[in-house]
Amino acid sequence: MIELAQNRYGKSRVRLMKVTRHSHGHELREWTVQVLLKGAFDSAHLDGDNSKILSTDTMKNTVYSLARTSQATSMEDFAKELVDFLLGHNPQVSSASVSIESTMWKHLTVDGNPHPSAFMRGSGELQTTNVERTQSGSFLILSGLDNLVLLKTAHSSFEGYIKDSLTTLPETKDRLFGTAVRAEWQYTSATLDFEAVRIKIRETMLRTFANHDSKSVQQTLYAMAASALEDVPEIDEIEITMPNKHCLLVDLSRFGQDNPNEIFVPTDEPHGYIEARVRRKS
Repeated sequence: MIELAQNRYGKSRVRLMKVTRHSHGHELREWTVQVLLKGAFDSAHLDGDNSKILSTDTMKNTVYSLARTSQATSMEDFAKELVDFLLGHNPQVSSASVSIESTMWKHLTVDGNPHPSAFMRGSGELQTTNVERTQSGSFLILSGLDNLVLLKTAHSSFEGYIKDSLTTLPETKDRLFGTAVRAEWQYTSATLDFEAVRIKIRETMLRTFANHDSKSVQQTLYAMAASALEDVPEIDEIEITMPNKHCLLVDLSRFGQDNPNEIFVPTDEPHGYIEARVRRKS
């Protein structure tokens, strides 16, 4: 006996750039949107009956049309609007999920001042959110960031680990610590100043990374997560992934030179991989 267990479908990688024009200058947002729907779609899979299917092209057009009238200034609020619109217009849909990635743009600095209408791309960091709701339910909002590339050149060591016949890594009291942070958190409310909360979480984690006397990636990851929870009551847990992007000290002794912790080879692969979920005690 064969049966259809689960299914959902939607539109992915919908690219949206929106310019909001003020007299004092412009705001620029670049979002990549994914829409996924669950519902009564068994007949499409089993019988080729598309009568309950909203085309993915229509989903794409919905993103653009709603963006034209939306007053949302955060990804979360726009995603909530999009979820509500899709559920309100499609009773055959049991739940809708909208994920958004935001590319970082900032005003170009000209003669020491931000230019009102010229921009430059920031880093490869992405701001993220996933907003989901059932027809009769409340919003579930998971937001975060990805590819936040960080490096510190002091206050990082790695000592006292297990050593066996296959260990070649030497202990160090002073190493370069590079990583690309991915973090995700769940908000305690669906009605927040999401942009302000996001900025506070990010700045808190950056401050902790910079100031922490790191004995390991694990210790610094926990310190970053704990500081976010301590400073931001609007979240109850946070999950962080931090690969250890190695910078290997170059042996210059064969050239008759010393290397007082100055010359390194940055490597991406292979790399250590550390993740943890940290939450408030119930």
